[in-house]
Amino acid sequence: MRNNEQSYQKRRLATSYVTTIISITLVLFMLGMLGMLVLHAKKLSDYVKENIGFSIMIKDGVKEIDVFELQKRLDKEAYVKTTEYITRERAAREFTEELGEDFVGFLGYNPLLPSIELRLNASYANTDSIRLIEQTLLNYPIVKEVDYHKPLVDEINKNVEQISLVIFGFSLILLFIAIALINNTIRLSVYSKRFLIRSMQLVGGTQKFIQKPFLAKAILNGFLSSTIAIGLLLLVLYLAVNEMPELLDFQDLELFGILFALIIVVGIMISWISTYFAIRKYIRMRTDSLYS
Repeated sequence: MRNNEQSYQKRRLATSYVTTIISITLVLFMLGMLGMLVLHAKKLSDYVKENIGFSIMIKDGVKEIDVFELQKRLDKEAYVKTTEYITRERAAREFTEELGEDFVGFLGYNPLLPSIELRLNASYANTDSIRLIEQTLLNYPIVKEVDYHKPLVDEINKNVEQISLVIFGFSLILLFIAIALINNTIRLSVYSKRFLIRSMQLVGGTQKFIQKPFLAKAILNGFLSSTIAIGLLLLVLYLAVNEMPELLDFQDLELFGILFALIIVVGIMISWISTYFAIRKYIRMRTDSLYS
């Protein structure tokens, strides 16, 4: 009979342990998925912003060497990602392909001006910065005009801000739910061991002595759950890249390393803190309350 009782208790503790690991893993996995979404959203936002560009129209009659000199100067500017020189001949050829007929032959001359196509770094792709950059470019003597799609710039920045706010709000809600779920799971796990805690007290165990193995186990549980969650995230990322190879362009190993490190830290900290307060509760609890 006693062996059956001991076997039952072992199975119960094992089930509690597995449940705790699975619960923490799933919550950390969801937090990690959200983190990956945020990272990819930021990368996608930067990609869109860095495709915002200027067409810097060069005045007629300007020597090509002066255009190259301007391009070289622009390449050194912090706001510039890339520049590309478009000759009059290339502009005419591309416009002919779009139009479907030889407008140069029809007009008898090429009315298009040479230009420099400039792409901005993402951090400068906002309305205020673009306005200042436009004025700076117009100050160059060989620049005739600067052309860019102003409504598109405003719309992109407006949408990016709205999406960022939604993701931030959702992140806070999910983090709160995650902490509550992990805390509840650990409390239930510690609850199943409340009589063991009382037994340790009865034989003279101090609070620190009783807490030590539980907190050590909590750290191990948090680390193990974090590791499993990271493994699942890598699997999801691998499957996603297989389906959409273009996602490789948005990967940043350094940011993923930071995200995975945060998952480990969050997993360990939440597990440790929840276990600490749960154990302290049952250490201070009166004997008759253990049965309620």
